[in-house]
Amino acid sequence: MTFAAASSVANAGEVEVLHWWTSGGEAKSAAVLKQMLEKQGDSWKDFAVAGGGGESAMTVLKTRAVSGNPPSAAQIKGHDIQEWGDLGFLTSLDDVAEAGQWDKVLPAVVTKVMKYNGDYVAVPVNVHRVNWLWANPEVFKKAGATVPANMDEFFAAAEKIKAAGFIPLAHGGQPWQDATLFEAIALDILGSQDYNKAFVDLDMDVLSGPKMVETFATFQRMHDYIDDNSPGRDWNIATSMVINGDAAMQIMGDWAKGEFAAAGKQPGKDYICAPAPGTANQFTFNIDSFAFFKLSNKDNEQAQKHLAKTILNKDFQEVFNLNKGSIPVRLDMNMDKFDKCALDSMATFKASAQTGDLVPSMAHGLATTSYVQGAVYDVVTNFFNDTSADPKQAAQQLARAVKAAM
Repeated sequence: MTFAAASSVANAGEVEVLHWWTSGGEAKSAAVLKQMLEKQGDSWKDFAVAGGGGESAMTVLKTRAVSGNPPSAAQIKGHDIQEWGDLGFLTSLDDVAEAGQWDKVLPAVVTKVMKYNGDYVAVPVNVHRVNWLWANPEVFKKAGATVPANMDEFFAAAEKIKAAGFIPLAHGGQPWQDATLFEAIALDILGSQDYNKAFVDLDMDVLSGPKMVETFATFQRMHDYIDDNSPGRDWNIATSMVINGDAAMQIMGDWAKGEFAAAGKQPGKDYICAPAPGTANQFTFNIDSFAFFKLSNKDNEQAQKHLAKTILNKDFQEVFNLNKGSIPVRLDMNMDKFDKCALDSMATFKASAQTGDLVPSMAHGLATTSYVQGAVYDVVTNFFNDTSADPKQAAQQLARAVKAAM
């Protein structure tokens, strides 16, 4: 037994994990993964870079990778996984995937994103629904307003809330947050089919068309209902405004629910989760995932495989997603411990996959390349910050910017 223990310690490896889970609910989730890995005898080197959209983390990762010193795993998703695969940095996880039957327990829409040239190079952690509206019922009650189901109802409620002295919409003025709000409006106005044409197929006619003009015009109206301190605000600070009753609503992915949970708030009582206005039967998906890099140290390679296996462990999937606010990525999970928001999310996820209303998030890098995403960010943010900008010109500019970035 002593020899076995000594061998285990001698062969223990280290995983260095790059992520941007630094807010309350997210940090708690990352800590769970670290603990589960360390129980297997491996060590965890935390490489956390603050910033909800991950832009800062990607800048740091590129520097490390180019210098020949990549981390074991990095929080990368969507098309960025393919780009890192093209560069030859990623390692195959097929042996772990085969042992865990990933092709059977994961949805096809997810496995497609996790593979490069047919090989697993990344592991999904969860599925987020992005098109959520989070609301403080006490603020609505004080303002005499009703939680909106469509855009007309949103603006009617926002007027009442503003008149009552509250901030109608909590928002952080960062490009990815602007894009998150913009895509929720686009999903409503364009519909799922034209949303996909615009942000997946990059159809120039749709990108510059009348529905996109209407999307920009509606997006512009939103500016009247956010506060002057919005620029630069982190998303979780905006969420805390709803939690504390300073603001009535936030349009944000279900990672926001992790902040409500960390604050001890109960869904249906202390806060309301509802689909973003006009998108009740639609699901904009965002998948958190870790891409795994080629390593030269054999012990660290083994620890890397332990990490990949642990991420899809049912116990971790349950604890992590309860903390994070998302839903498990495995289809064979017991959902008894999940709240109504999560159950509604899972039901819509499965139903929308059948109706064609399950669409990838443009704002979070699941719909297109980082180059196109960056072009959209620039146009959307510049437009939102210029209250006199023309929606028609913005739609035309969007099409030009996307075409140049393709």
